[in-house]
Amino acid sequence: MGYIGNDEHVGRLRAIRACGRILSGVRPTTVAERLARLTAYAQETVEPGEWPDMYGDGGVVARLEARTAELLGTEAALLFPTGTMAQQVALRCHAGATGSNVVGIHPRAHPLTYERDAVSVLSGLRPLTLTQGPGQITAEDIRTSGERFGTLFYELPLRDHGFVLPEWDELIAVVQAARDRDAALHLDGARLWESTTYLRRGPSEIVDLFDSVYVSYYKGLGANAGAALAGGAELIEEAHAWRHRYGGRPFQAWPMALDALMALEETLPRLPGYVAHAEVVAAGLARVPGATVFPAVPHTHQFQMWLPYPAELLNRIGLEYAADRGVWLAGRWTEPGLPGMSFAEITVAEPALDWSADEVADEFGAFVERVRKNG
Repeated sequence: MGYIGNDEHVGRLRAIRACGRILSGVRPTTVAERLARLTAYAQETVEPGEWPDMYGDGGVVARLEARTAELLGTEAALLFPTGTMAQQVALRCHAGATGSNVVGIHPRAHPLTYERDAVSVLSGLRPLTLTQGPGQITAEDIRTSGERFGTLFYELPLRDHGFVLPEWDELIAVVQAARDRDAALHLDGARLWESTTYLRRGPSEIVDLFDSVYVSYYKGLGANAGAALAGGAELIEEAHAWRHRYGGRPFQAWPMALDALMALEETLPRLPGYVAHAEVVAAGLARVPGATVFPAVPHTHQFQMWLPYPAELLNRIGLEYAADRGVWLAGRWTEPGLPGMSFAEITVAEPALDWSADEVADEFGAFVERVRKNG
């Protein structure tokens, strides 16, 4: 999925913000609004005499790292500016511990799709794709790999295949297969927070299967930025050094940490409700003529919707529909392969909770009818 320019991005934000109803995503807020919200939170939670951190040590940063480690059930956690950096550091640490620079990975995992080959170009690691089929890496994929690998990189859920999750027993089998090959296990848990409902396990029970985990503060939780790498104390101590080498140690990180703490406190408890309502939204979308929803029953609060029309047409009519009807239905449509077959990622959040399945079907159906007439 390519990147869009700032003008297009801002135009889209303005269009969404002007809508009275939003089905997918959240209502955009301005910089001033975000600062006001963060200031109000700081006045409630930060002691008046508290000083900023220095290079990430102490203060609100330390509180965030401790809270994250507590939620994940790990010995320690370390704040990073981005998940890309956090995962590069995790894989570097595991490569040193195992003596192998080979990483077993899914071909559509984040490092191979959205990071400009940083895992190889920057970190000197060699990705080994373990499957070409749809869905997650399986235990059989690991057992039948013709090459050895030092670390298994496992993305949970797998975004590019519809935010899909394995069943719990399938995940256990994957972990055991990797352990049988003496591999370290790293979990890309950028969306771990919203995966607990489907897996019927808390974050700490899931994380306990792995040697390290990365979590995002901005993806499902909605903070402005930030990520954490969590694991054993020895791993995180080494990660401190690699974070410094990768340039991830700003002089002060308290604004990012404070925003992440607010997200953990305010948004994290709401995610199970978003996941539950995603089934309602998906059921409504499945009734739209020509639509395919994948997975049919969402595993998280995000899923894919496919329509048999060109992405350019869907995006153009989507903006027109928002302006005319005051309704925002879906984000950016993408045409990944077969011409004329496009998909959008649907994200069920607070604005979608008052939509019934009938309303979803009727409104999206009206949008598709407009697309058909203009196609």
